[in-house]
Amino acid sequence: MKGWSTTERVSGVKAPLDPQAFLARFLEAARLRGFRAENFACVDGLDLPALTKPAADTEAPRVYISTGIHGDEPAGPAALLELLESGEFDDRAGWWLVPVINPVGLARGTRDDTGGRDLNRDFKDLRTPEVAGLVAWLRRQPEFTACWCLHEDWEAKGFYLYELNPDNRPTLAPAMLAAAGKLMPIEAGEMIDGRLSAAPGIIRPVNDPLERVDWPEAIYLRAHHTSLSYTLETPSGLPLGQRVAALCAAVRAGLACLFGQPL
Repeated sequence: MKGWSTTERVSGVKAPLDPQAFLARFLEAARLRGFRAENFACVDGLDLPALTKPAADTEAPRVYISTGIHGDEPAGPAALLELLESGEFDDRAGWWLVPVINPVGLARGTRDDTGGRDLNRDFKDLRTPEVAGLVAWLRRQPEFTACWCLHEDWEAKGFYLYELNPDNRPTLAPAMLAAAGKLMPIEAGEMIDGRLSAAPGIIRPVNDPLERVDWPEAIYLRAHHTSLSYTLETPSGLPLGQRVAALCAAVRAGLACLFGQPL
């Protein structure tokens, strides 16, 4: 895939991404599919775009998907590009996409930004320009029907997800786990990522945003933009192509379930 470093490895080693080449490809694919780009920040001379394509039907679902906030998790950006280029973001919904939030980390293959800050803990204090800019952009957007944040986990052995669903809406989690489970193991322990699991592969934290000191993106979205949010996690020790495929399969299954389509 153009935009990936020649040092890319497929098992247990960080795989840096060239954010400039990646975003050029992403923006061209988005332009060809009718998306509008708006920059929310500029980091080291690189503009960071958010892409929007509202639906013609004002009653259609509104879907937000973001990735690239941790630089040692390259499968998320690759999966979002695959979904875009394969035509997933069609007229079933309005779409809001954020492909890269941490370009410095992606280029270096490091979780944090150049100042050693975890951008996914800054959605309350807004100390970093990347997150402050993204939140300023989000505040101008409508509420979303559902949100996805694409991640990886260097300690996990299988796929799992976080579900934030305070209004007890119909869950999309089983469909996504079934789809991902065809491609990789599902994390099945009683404890996942240091939290009690609600079921194999599912974490459903009781999250009152006011109780959190450092907000990740999903908590910010749950507090201000949506009542249904998913964070998808693939195990970084598996081959990159397998991780990308599992993320794509899970998102496709979740969207089909959201739209009431047969799987």
